[in-house]
Amino acid sequence: MRAADLACRRRPGVSAPYAGVVERSLETQVDQAVEAWLRWVPRWEPATHRGRVAPCRRCLGSPVLSAAGIGANVPHGVQHGLSTRIKAIVDHAVAEYTALNLPMLQGELDQQAARNRARAYRPTEDLEPEYEGMPLDPDPVPGAPFLFTLAGMADEDAGELPPLPPLSDEAKAALRHEVALADDYANVVGREICGLLLRHRLRVQAAISEYVEPQIEAMLAELTEALDSPFDPDTL
Repeated sequence: MRAADLACRRRPGVSAPYAGVVERSLETQVDQAVEAWLRWVPRWEPATHRGRVAPCRRCLGSPVLSAAGIGANVPHGVQHGLSTRIKAIVDHAVAEYTALNLPMLQGELDQQAARNRARAYRPTEDLEPEYEGMPLDPDPVPGAPFLFTLAGMADEDAGELPPLPPLSDEAKAALRHEVALADDYANVVGREICGLLLRHRLRVQAAISEYVEPQIEAMLAELTEALDSPFDPDTL
């Protein structure tokens, strides 16, 4: 059964012709996301700062990146730029589905959104796709703690908000059921997107070969030269 048919089954009153419109809209969004990523890739440069050690859960083992032809050996920044753009498409589709079919989950999301708007400091909002979801702060150096961190400031601000009202056991069970439905729908959309990304593999891989790999090779050549001549005065 096609993913669009599965989506129709979970959307009461949605007909097959409407599903075709949804599928075409999804195709357009994926095309636009890939085009935006391809325009950004020529501007990518290797990071010159100390990064985080922990792997990115969004990109590690991502079927989206695999479908697009981006291997695990591609620098994370390049991966993240595409995976975040695709995640935005999935999030938008799930948000529409939730608003139509999952009233309890939608109510919880509305309450959380209102709480977020009440926060004075929101450092994770309105970021470019290449930075959205990335750690706000580098890993601390042992023996040299930070005076403050962006994440810590955001957490302090969130701690001043009143807690959400408690839920009954029945409400919790109903909410878990709706969350499971939303997750199922996200998987349906994700599988559809993976199929749509297959047509872009050659262009994605060509962009990596043209703009990313030469920079990595230049870095490796520099490192090799430095290791071969560790006492060269020009490298000191």
